[in-house]
Order: sequence, then structure tokens, then C-alpha cells
Amino acid sequence: MELRVHYGDGEQVVDLTGVDVEVARSEGPGEVDEVTALAGALGSPIGSPPLADFLADAADAVVIVNDAKRATPTARILEFIEDELSAVPDLTFIIATGTHRASTPEEIERILGDAPKRHGARVVVHDCRDEKSLETLGTTPRGTEVRFNSLVTGASRVVIIGSVEPHYFAGFTGGRKAFLPGVAAYETVCRNHSHTLLPGTHLMSLEGNPVHEDMMDAIALLGDRAVFSIMTVIDGKHRICGAFAGDLNGSFDAAVERSREVYSVDVSGKAEIVVAVALNPADSDLYQAHKAIESSKLALIPGGVLILVAACREGFGNDVFVEQLQSAESPPDVARNMKSKPGGEYAIGDHKSVKLAELVMESDVWMVTDLPSRTIKDMFFKPYPSVQAAVDAALDLKGDDTRVLFLMDAANTVPRLP
Repeated sequence: MELRVHYGDGEQVVDLTGVDVEVARSEGPGEVDEVTALAGALGSPIGSPPLADFLADAADAVVIVNDAKRATPTARILEFIEDELSAVPDLTFIIATGTHRASTPEEIERILGDAPKRHGARVVVHDCRDEKSLETLGTTPRGTEVRFNSLVTGASRVVIIGSVEPHYFAGFTGGRKAFLPGVAAYETVCRNHSHTLLPGTHLMSLEGNPVHEDMMDAIALLGDRAVFSIMTVIDGKHRICGAFAGDLNGSFDAAVERSREVYSVDVSGKAEIVVAVALNPADSDLYQAHKAIESSKLALIPGGVLILVAACREGFGNDVFVEQLQSAESPPDVARNMKSKPGGEYAIGDHKSVKLAELVMESDVWMVTDLPSRTIKDMFFKPYPSVQAAVDAALDLKGDDTRVLFLMDAANTVPRLP
């Protein structure tokens, strides 16, 4: 058989004749009616008045939206709630970048469409290091000093638009993540993400997850500020196959249950060779593509080969985890080096370097990518020029009768084992 595999802006064709291969991908529910889904959510909001009533008589409102690192169909949602937003005289859209780089003008237009022009609204890209733009709300029980963008904390109404997908250490994206990390200070995000190194931070896990629980404690410091949430679940074609609106936590909880249904995919068992294909936007850089590794390793037999397929046209995305891996003489040194940092200081990216080093100590990690081969090798991974070359080499290593599992949207596919 031949298999077409997404890569960069195109595809690679892989000849798998005679190979014991299984292909899995979270496709969603089939036919999707986005209008019905959104209308149902907004017509029956959870624990909240309808959006029109929520925004009635509001002098101003801030709409928090995801940046380009998320596939949320924000522009389509904004078109659907155009009438409600038009009633607000002073409207601001804030791009929740968290600690990501600033959104480009092209990305902003893709995210928001023509909504800013239609509503005469301003657009602000959150800057987690801009001290003048941040307001301190308090400290969580785990010691996270919570500082959010003052445009959000000072608004009379806040609307958040997001999507809920599996997340390898927060359990799920969406909901509370619009605030933390979305519009939080860099130090706030660092402290919260440092809990990633504690037990309980797993894919699709919320109960007992210290990162999630710290996020919930953080948004509790918002107090009675008025927040209306629109959470979506999107399928493999980026269509809305679930929508929930109203109370921040209620809409998130409902979207989580739908997300579990959409993104969990049955596989026949663990495999010695797993090919993790990262789709846009997860393939934009290695920092994002790492999510494909975290989900795929659940289906990898220890000692097997995991092949990440991600062009990473924007580079590595974060220098910290690259430097952590490159500076170590061996994978076991990575965690030791981090623990020896002055004061145990945590930086964004530390968690990725530790998780990748742990995986490399147990299995082989190979990459099909446009990233520099020398750097990939220095990070204890093995680069290959094509998916075909990587699969052929893995079969030579493990034997021609070895089962190969392809996860065709690995960042958003959670293997469900028998």
C-alpha cells in the first residue's frame, strides 16, 4: 500500500508494500453542522445568561482569543456572534500569546478575519514581559503569583473564545488556559509550568494534576469578574463538532467530555515503530511538535522507534529546551543539569527537555524535519531526509515483520489501547 503523509506545505508518499501497518487518526463524528452546534451552545448557555444579555449595557468588553499556535476557528465564531458584539461601544480583541512570540499582522488577520474593522475594535497582542500591562491579583496555594493583563482585569465584561484539545501536561487546552498562560506574566507562567515536573501531569488528566489545579486556583482570583466562555471542540478537518458556552468552568467541563470522545482513537496495541505525523499548527516548530511525541509514545513499546514527522518551518520555537539537551553529555544529565540550576530556577522549556531526555533513555527518537541535522543529533535524536527513509531504516533495525503504527494527526490523537 501507499500512504500519503502530510509534510510542510505538501505531502510525502510512503510505499508500505508488505508492511504490517496500522493507520489511526481522530476523524471526529462525520457530518458536522457548525451553525447548529454554535446555535445550540449560545441558545442554552451553561450557568449564564445568553451572550446578548451578558453584554447588555456594557460600556466595554475584552474578547480573548487564541494565537496562531492553536487551530481554533476564531474568525468563524466571531461572525456568528457579530450582532452581540456590535452592541458594545468599546471593544478590544486580545491575542492570548502566553509566552509565545508576538503574532504577525498576517496571523492576526487570519485569526480575527475582518471582525476588528466591522466593530471598530482595537487589537492587542499580549506581551507576557510588559510589566506596565500587568496587574497582580494574588498568590495561589502553590505559590504562583498571579499577574494578568490589566486590559482583561479592568474590563467590565470578558468573553473568551477557545478550543479544548488534549494537552500533555495540563490535561486539556481551553477554559482556564485563556488566562493562564494566555494573558499572564512570564513569571506566572513559569511558576505554574514548573509543576509539570511533579506527579500527575498527564495527557487528558485533570484530577490530581498540579498544573491544572494551580490554573484553577489562579482564575479563582478573578473573583466575581464577569466572564462568558465559548469553548469548541474541532475535528481532524478543523470543523466545529462540539460547542459549549456560558460559565467558564461549566463550558470547559462539558467541552472536556466531548474532547475525550473526539480525540481518543482505538489502536490494536502498542507497536515497536510509531510514526507521529504533526499537522498544522503543531508542525510549525519543534516546541509545538513535541505534543505529537507525547501522545504517540503512549502506543510505543519500550525500546521501540518513534519517528516524528514535522517540517518545523519556524524553527525550534524555544531555545531553552534545545540548549538543555545540547549542553548535556548524555540524556540522564539533562534532569541533573536542570536540578543544579541556581535556586532550582525553572524556565519555559525545561519540562520538554526532561520529558524528551526520559524518552530517549528508553527508546529511539528519529525525526523527519527541515531543522538542521547537526542540532538534531546534538539533542540525541536521529534525523532522516524522508518518511520513507526513516521507516525503511526502522524496519531494517526491528525486522520486516514488525508492526508500524502511523498516527496521522499525532498531536490531537490519543491512542486508546485494548
